[in-house]
This record gives sequence, C-alpha cells and structure tokens, in this order.
Amino acid sequence: MALEQITLAAPRGFCAGVAYAIEVVNLALKIHGAPLYVRHAIVHNEYVVRDFERQGVIFIEDVNEIPAGATVVFSAHGVSPQVRADSAERGLNVIDATCPLVTKVHNEAKRFAAKDFLMVYVGHRGHVEAEGTMGEAPDRMILVETPAEAEAVELPPHDRLALVTQTTLSVDEVEAITVVLERRFPHMERPTKEDICYATTNRQGAVKELARQCDFVVVVGSNQSSNSNRLAEVARDYGADSILLMSPDELDRSVVEKYATIGITSGA
Repeated sequence: MALEQITLAAPRGFCAGVAYAIEVVNLALKIHGAPLYVRHAIVHNEYVVRDFERQGVIFIEDVNEIPAGATVVFSAHGVSPQVRADSAERGLNVIDATCPLVTKVHNEAKRFAAKDFLMVYVGHRGHVEAEGTMGEAPDRMILVETPAEAEAVELPPHDRLALVTQTTLSVDEVEAITVVLERRFPHMERPTKEDICYATTNRQGAVKELARQCDFVVVVGSNQSSNSNRLAEVARDYGADSILLMSPDELDRSVVEKYATIGITSGA
C-alpha cells in the first residue's frame, strides 16, 4: 500500500513540567558540577537520562546511597515525605524538580488526610509518582488501578472519602473507574480541579482526533513513561493501530508499508 499522508499531532512532546525538570538539572550541573545525584530518572526518557549521565549525573533510587552532604535533585515525579526525611538526615543539599501539578496532588492528599478522609488513589502500582503521592498518607490511601478493582475494592470503616488521581493516566480510563467508585460510594468527594494534568489531557485529545484520521499512530516515547503508554492505548481505543517507540530503528519498514495514513505524536 502506498503511503498517502503523514499527520503530526498538535500538541505533542514535552510538557512544561518536563522542560522545567530538565532545565533544573542543567542549572544544577552548572552551579554544583559533577557528580550530581538525581533521585530516579529525572524524566522517563532514555535519551535525556543518557545525555545527563555523560555529563556526570548519577541516577539513584535510594537517597541513602548518596554521600552525606552531596547535592540531590528530586525528579519531576515527586517524592514521599520519607524520602525528604532521609535526605535531611544525610544532610543532602536538595533541589526539587517536582512538577508543580504533581505537587498539587500531594497537597490535596495532605489536606484530605488532615481532615480525616480516607482516600482512593487511582494510579498504577509501582509507578514512582504513585509511590510518592501515597507516601503522604500511607495509612489513609487505597490504590485502585482498573474498573474491575474499583468494583471489588472493600474499604475500611470511614466517615469521609475522597478521590485522588495520578496525573498521567488516560482520561477515559479514569472516568470509567470513577463511574464505578461513585456508584458504589456516592459520598466520595472529588478534587475541585481534575488531577490529570492539562498536558496529558490535551495530548490525548489530539491523539483521539489523529486516530480518527489515520490508520496507524506512532507514539515517540519511553515504555517507562505512563503518559506515552496511555497515548498508544488511546490511539488503539479510537480505532487506529499504534506503536510506542524511542528510536527509528524500532520501526519495521514492512509494517509502515501496510498503511496509507500515519499519525505521529510524542509523549509529554
């Protein structure tokens, strides 16, 4: 089949929070020099991480691995209060590159906890953002990942219940889970503003339109990136075949030749 059209999604690519986090590490390198420690991958993008490693950045998961008194940058995904406490105990010089929209969700969790709310956290198990947010009130947050889990979850006795959400999920996925939760727990309160960040939302909106126009959607992004994975899923949900890749080498030419119209986007 002859390729007739390639369409680029708009908006696409890095969000403001990612651009901010990358700039924070660049400035920290200029001011403090190497080695510079970063807690977790600064953003879920292997090219960015490898480039920083070449400049002397050391990525770690446990701040207790960092020499006492050294400088550490917290990644865009945020950290739990325990990580902050461990950093203070080691006398680390902390530079916080947490995305402001993730910080907003942390603050919501703290406010709900202070008012004795139990919280249902909609997110992906093991994702660093989920771990950081749930660390704000680990005894008052229950993670739900799918509509089936929302249907089955048994909540402990509580007087007040609130919903908190990871910022990089599929809008449709969260809505499907929320419908179940609100049916089962009609007293559940939602945040005054949605937790899913605007960059995630508008990029998914663009991909929905792309999938309506194209047979095949290429998402450029890391398989570690929640929002990039969601873009590929949204494309499939709206009728297009899709692939998530980080390099042109991962795209088989024979696959491309099966499609007349191809859309391209990239993760936030």
